[in-house]
Amino acid sequence: MRIGAIPQVYRNVNRWREILSILSKYGLAGWLSRFEFSFGRGLLKNREGQVLADASREVRIRLAMEELGPTFIKLGQIMSTRPDMVGAELAEELEKLQTSVPPDASDVVTQLVEEELGCALSDMFTEFNTTPVASASIGQVHHARLITGEEVAVKVQRRDIARRVRVDLDILQGLAQLAEMIPELAPYQPVASVAEFQRALRRELDFDRERRHMEEFRRNFNGSPLVRIPKPFADYSTDRVLVMEWLEGIPLSSPQQLAECDIQLSAIARQGADLYLEMIFKNGFYHADPHPGNLVLLRNEGIGLLDYGMVGRIDDSLREEIEELLLAIVEQDSQRLGAIVIRVGATPPGLDESALQIDLADFIAQFGHQQVEGFELAAALREMFEVMRRHRIVLPAPMTMLLKVLVMLEGTGRRLVPNFSLMEILKPYRKKMMARRISPRRQFRKARQIAYELEQLAEVFPRRMRDILQQVQTGRFDVHLDHRGLEPSVNRLVLGMMTSALFIGSVLLVTNNVWPFWFWPIEGVSAPGVAGMVLSGMLGLRLLRAINKSGHLDRR
Repeated sequence: MRIGAIPQVYRNVNRWREILSILSKYGLAGWLSRFEFSFGRGLLKNREGQVLADASREVRIRLAMEELGPTFIKLGQIMSTRPDMVGAELAEELEKLQTSVPPDASDVVTQLVEEELGCALSDMFTEFNTTPVASASIGQVHHARLITGEEVAVKVQRRDIARRVRVDLDILQGLAQLAEMIPELAPYQPVASVAEFQRALRRELDFDRERRHMEEFRRNFNGSPLVRIPKPFADYSTDRVLVMEWLEGIPLSSPQQLAECDIQLSAIARQGADLYLEMIFKNGFYHADPHPGNLVLLRNEGIGLLDYGMVGRIDDSLREEIEELLLAIVEQDSQRLGAIVIRVGATPPGLDESALQIDLADFIAQFGHQQVEGFELAAALREMFEVMRRHRIVLPAPMTMLLKVLVMLEGTGRRLVPNFSLMEILKPYRKKMMARRISPRRQFRKARQIAYELEQLAEVFPRRMRDILQQVQTGRFDVHLDHRGLEPSVNRLVLGMMTSALFIGSVLLVTNNVWPFWFWPIEGVSAPGVAGMVLSGMLGLRLLRAINKSGHLDRR
């Protein structure tokens, strides 16, 4: 495959050069040298400038993504939620991605806000601090005060981020097409991963969507003492500027400040866990980025939630599957766990189910006998993700995101309380899970759904059968067979027949002394016959070697 066949190359050649140069710098572009790069061949072979020769591959991937910019940083954050695809080790390393970047200049921010809101800053704000309180890859946050007196946080998107993201997504599509053809990279499903990432990043670039998320959370937790959701100001917000209520508090990422406040950290950790479990198992709509910097302890000891760009939704069926999975782990039922994994995951052709059951039994033996109070849910889920990856089973994206949120949640809790156990807090939810499963309301809903599906089947089945019978009657019924793995066998068969024919023909030429040649001590031997016999012998040896190795004659 020629890289020139990918249209993204010619549209964004300079960015391609930059990306390939950085990948080569960190020793990550060697696999691309298999393709025909007319403009970047020198860059790919230039490895003398490696800055981290002793660093692991995972560390080099993280550093390369940080240097490649906002799009690739976000890609790394999304990949960190898919340990079943990229592996637990790489996922943990990508969690360390630094999103803090130099902010845009104050005049650039002022101009963008005025363009988006259609008036001067002084017409909207009595105060606007042009020095941001936080600066990330997609946007930056400024402290301000509205003319109506409310203290607010103004989230401003970076000036040129939409165009840069569009170019990088174009290039990522091209890289994914190449990576899909590499045997060692194909198990990571690069094309599917990039498609999932594109959807997530485009949603995160839309601040208007984030504002709607905040409003939905406020409705779900109206009057709740557990959490405080910032109030968004729709009249001052667009898809590139988001104005929200300012929450004054201590980030959970500052344990020293928390210790100075003389607050029971164990109560705060439990309160935060209860908050997330209510989001997940009651509302089915949850904040998907619970790292300590996004959780703020307020003066009234409530918890404030920040950054609603990444959220998750789960429907009733997926929530039941996740509940089943967690219950199977706690109840040490490897058979049930294997059935759930195969049912909900995308399994590869020829999955060795017996080997999977053995691995899951070992997993249950390792984690199933721990006491609930000391159960390490994060370690258990990481090990399970590794089993999934080893067997090339890909779980649905909503499920992996939710399980990753549980891992992050337990990690955040352990930063506050070293012996924090999320599984212990899940104990009352286990009872609620079982009660919900046997509730008459759920049984009635399932019966209604089954009845609806049977009704649909009863309507469709006669019509489909009639179509098939008509096709059979008119001779238009076709059966299409997909032959898999027959190419090597056919190639060997054809080569064997050609070798046999060549050998027999060569023997006839030698027997009839066609076009003889003389050299001492042999006289009058057919030249084409001898050449044909030698060639047939070579082909026969190659055929025997291919059969012995069970390889492909048309591949190296």
